[in-house]
Amino acid sequence: MSRVIAPHYHNPHQARKTPPTPYEDLLGDSIERAYAQGLHDAAGLVGYLNKCGPFAPNGVAWTEEMFSAEMKRLGA
Repeated sequence: MSRVIAPHYHNPHQARKTPPTPYEDLLGDSIERAYAQGLHDAAGLVGYLNKCGPFAPNGVAWTEEMFSAEMKRLGA
């Protein structure tokens, strides 16, 4: 009798230590809406976030550098 074993994969959400914060949920939702509109580059995403929110963590408009740093922080 042979048995097929499904390959293992890593789901990033399985590694989370805490549930997402409201800010993380809002940011993720906004990025998904930007992607749905065909915005895939940093400039397009930053422009969308500045128009539709949420604001950057310090409450000011996003820059590409801030967006990159925030994505790095959230992915750590």
